[in-house]
Amino acid sequence: MLFKKEKKEELKEAPLNYWEEESYMLVVPEEMTKEIPAGIFERIAQIENVKIKEKNELKEDEPGKVKLTYENEEYEIIFYPSEISIPEMYINKHYYFSDEEAEKLKNAKNALTICMKFNKDSIKSYHLQIKLAVAMVPNMIGIMDESAEKMIPATWAKMTAQSKVRPSANDLYVVQAVSHENGEVWLHTHGLCRCGITELEILKSDKENYNNHYNLIATFASYLIEKKEEYKNSAYIGLLSNRQPVVVTYLPWTKGINEYKNLNLGNIEDRKDGHNSKTSIIFIYKNEQDEKQEKLTKVSEFNKLWGDNPIFFISNQETAKMKALAMERFKFVKEQSKNEENKIIIKIGLPVGGDNNFEHIWFELMEFEGEKFKAKLLQEPYDVKDIHEGHEDWYTIQDVTDWVIYTPKFTVNPASAYLLEI
Repeated sequence: MLFKKEKKEELKEAPLNYWEEESYMLVVPEEMTKEIPAGIFERIAQIENVKIKEKNELKEDEPGKVKLTYENEEYEIIFYPSEISIPEMYINKHYYFSDEEAEKLKNAKNALTICMKFNKDSIKSYHLQIKLAVAMVPNMIGIMDESAEKMIPATWAKMTAQSKVRPSANDLYVVQAVSHENGEVWLHTHGLCRCGITELEILKSDKENYNNHYNLIATFASYLIEKKEEYKNSAYIGLLSNRQPVVVTYLPWTKGINEYKNLNLGNIEDRKDGHNSKTSIIFIYKNEQDEKQEKLTKVSEFNKLWGDNPIFFISNQETAKMKALAMERFKFVKEQSKNEENKIIIKIGLPVGGDNNFEHIWFELMEFEGEKFKAKLLQEPYDVKDIHEGHEDWYTIQDVTDWVIYTPKFTVNPASAYLLEI
């Protein structure tokens, strides 16, 4: 008698959750006073480049709503008061909070929820939502970004809202690492679905390699946010230590999971209550032939090839943004240089040949004189001729592309300058 082999049940993606379809932020005030909803529309109207088109007042049984244009694009924002209980694991996970702030957030009971659908430019949409949060709740102590599962300090939010420079792509998501007792690590993102792209995962990572895997998943996530229209079937995002290109692709989890056996983390059981909607597993193409034939290689099979110095690419857009932010917040360098306990290094773009080419290289700050500063070269240049390590010269803010301040307690760069405000 012949027995029919049972067909394996086809895996299906779950529908998107509400916090994946739209961006949800819960803004936590010092105290939820009547003044917060009373003056919301007036404060929104004061945001630069914002024009209100329609508005519906917040009512007891209805959320508030505002349609507006921001930099010539239309958005619809919903807001309403909500109860909140902040998971302790969110605090001091991705940003630093003072002990006082952390205590207030742990005891917080109320928030103003702000939700909106991101437009095509996700970074612009995110920047607008941060500006709205700061305007709508001026006495905030933090923001719970529900879509990205992280807490944002009020100081960071206020500096970002005031900045002419848009946030970095990596501000829009987080990469979480879940570890197993046997050393296996599962990396996955939160926050990408609201950008209209898939969440990303790396399965079968481990404690020795997860840092390189983290950089891979973060680089790919930022690439997709910035270049989602350009992505077809693969992305060239870096170089291994042997100069082999890192070319990545992804498969929806419902298909990609079939490439793995004996998963301790990220298996079907782990996906019953989450990580089962629009999320994809990253794979690598070993070479051009594999890419043409769509022959996939697991990320873990590259573990011996990372070496000590793999290179992950940063987009020209991100490089320009980093320079703009370093210049915008250069006042902190000048202020902190007055403290002799601090050590400050500054990255300067030195011209290399023509065509507006520069080599970006680190100098140690020595002194300020008016708007100029003197700095000493900390390393041997690759392409700049006639200067060597130890070379000293005078520069201006226009030459700056990045900086780092080493204080006795912590390290600060342009993106983390909010630490100096706490």
